[in-house]
Amino acid sequence: MTLRRDFLKAGVILATGPRMIARSALNVHLGCQTNAWPVDARDFSSVLGVIRKLKAWGYEGFETGFANVQGQFEHAAEAKAKIAALGTRFFGVHIFLQEYDTSTRIAPADLYERIALGGARLGAERLILSGAPAGIQDGLKQKAGALNRAGEFAAKARLKLAYHNHGPEFENGGAEIDFLLRETDPAKVSFLLDAGHAFRAGADLPGFIRKHFQRLAGLHLRDFKDGEQVPLGAGDFPLQAVVDAIRETGWSGWVLNEEERVSSKPGDAAAKPAHDALFRAFGKQA
Repeated sequence: MTLRRDFLKAGVILATGPRMIARSALNVHLGCQTNAWPVDARDFSSVLGVIRKLKAWGYEGFETGFANVQGQFEHAAEAKAKIAALGTRFFGVHIFLQEYDTSTRIAPADLYERIALGGARLGAERLILSGAPAGIQDGLKQKAGALNRAGEFAAKARLKLAYHNHGPEFENGGAEIDFLLRETDPAKVSFLLDAGHAFRAGADLPGFIRKHFQRLAGLHLRDFKDGEQVPLGAGDFPLQAVVDAIRETGWSGWVLNEEERVSSKPGDAAAKPAHDALFRAFGKQA
């Protein structure tokens, strides 16, 4: 009887164990955007200095704006070797503009094509595009179509494309982000969810992650208190609820600190406490 009971117990463990392990694992990649620091784009050593710091802090990879690396495209092999020597992955090169193409609401094709080709030569894994809100239905269709075309080009350059939201995509009940998720091709377009901006716009972040985790390449985490950005963990951002949603889905993408500010570069003062909060939340050792 005892042997039969043990056998049945073992069978239950075998049947349920892998699923339970998959649901409880936190196999994410932790990274950081470089835009918390005052980088001199004309001096690549200043960019490398930030990446070196991020590696020392225990991050697996980094993301940076295109202005910080486009000056290296003409001697990409040398710059790529310098990045690789630091032992960190180049998660993505990000195009954020003050003004976007008026018809597509993303960067002009000639710009993102140049950055995609150059970024790929530097070892970037993704082309990341921000955009302007599309508003009307025709604008949404043009934006979704443009993202699909950008995704096709990125794939030819051996990059993956990720669209990065701000607040407007999650306003009006998330009408724009829902449209873009529905009308873009999952094989061509993934999403870099700026969870901080989405949170400020009223999004149900845990619910969104549970529903759309298969489309997410990564998350940007940032925090707010009384309308002002504060280091991650010091405000109202539902960090634990986001971690729980990731655990439940078994998602294994990238989670990146982003401590940018509108009018300042806070550097270590904001980035270090944010790093510590992130690593604690995900049970990682720096």
